[in-house]
Amino acid sequence: MKRVQVVIIGSGPSGLMLGHILHRAGIETIILESRSQDYVLARVRAGLLEQGTVDLLRDNGLAGRLDREGLIHHGMALAFDGERHRIDLSGLAGGKVVTIYGQTEVTRDLMDARAASGAPTVYEAEAVTPHAFDGEAPRVTYVKDGVTHEIACDFIAGCDGYHGVSRASVPAGAIATYERVYPFGWLGILAEVPPVDHELIYANSPRGFALCTMRSSTRSRYYVQCPLDDRVEDWPDDRFWDEIRRRVDAPTAEALVTGPSFEKSIAPLRSFVAEPLRFGRLFLVGDAAHIVPPTGAKGLNLAMSDVRYLAEGLLEHYGEKSSGGLDAYSGRALDRIWKAVRFSWWMTTMLHRFPDQTAFDQRMQEADLAYLVSSQAAMTSLAENYVGLPV
Repeated sequence: MKRVQVVIIGSGPSGLMLGHILHRAGIETIILESRSQDYVLARVRAGLLEQGTVDLLRDNGLAGRLDREGLIHHGMALAFDGERHRIDLSGLAGGKVVTIYGQTEVTRDLMDARAASGAPTVYEAEAVTPHAFDGEAPRVTYVKDGVTHEIACDFIAGCDGYHGVSRASVPAGAIATYERVYPFGWLGILAEVPPVDHELIYANSPRGFALCTMRSSTRSRYYVQCPLDDRVEDWPDDRFWDEIRRRVDAPTAEALVTGPSFEKSIAPLRSFVAEPLRFGRLFLVGDAAHIVPPTGAKGLNLAMSDVRYLAEGLLEHYGEKSSGGLDAYSGRALDRIWKAVRFSWWMTTMLHRFPDQTAFDQRMQEADLAYLVSSQAAMTSLAENYVGLPV
């Protein structure tokens, strides 16, 4: 039986980031990932980093390429009723900014750093299973190339996402879950065309929500709200470009540069929280514990704040022989998680058209938007949440 101090299940950004921080502190880890390295890198996910996420990457020596290639945004725009309104994020939020840098690129940087460190990652690990995490001697088993392996450890970090084994291993009576499933999805495309604007544009229109964003100065990412039963095949590129033009303001529609898409997918929207986040010596991190609709750009950023809290607790445990940080992990993380869930829910309900929306609901949505762009206090609240609440 092999032994390490911390077994990390999942090699997404949260697992890799946690492993990097712990390795730098001399804490031995192994990362177990059920998928291949290429599969993990091929996942197209978020692209907006809060100030706190950038700071975490920079503080841990991981921001070299991010600082060269990331696009710093000082503001964003809301488009509705035929007009576009800019929100001065940095001016309203004490100078904080957001940075456009794809989650795929964050993952690549973290993988490269782990490979350079020599710390082990096992890809295509089958039947990963945590055991005895409610006692003093947890262990994890997995199968690789037909051989069963067993690892003894002090702690297990479940960073394996919504469908992972970590949360599923918790006895049903020990965990509470809260969920809201939204009655629409986001159809997203990637295209090698210049962004329509240097900042993000969120649009509310009678035809539904739209978002204009980017991955670089030459690569654009666009989304439109669509029914959950739509298929990608229902949306050829021409139909998509025509639809997004109808949902944004006229100057944006006129400036939009179109081209063939090279990635197209439909993502359902949901809010989900599981609590607590600690079960003996097993800790849930990131999407294993919570999912937010992408409207607030919080998914990756919440995972990184979870990592910060858990890493602090583990460093305190090994460095100071204190359990205080680990005991506080779940409460600290959930306090920030629920605030981000609220913000993402609010942005989603304010900007989308719901199938059962009444005339009264519609007028309330219009009033919410009108008040938001006319009130310094309301815009400040949006800006503070958008750039990231304190960690």
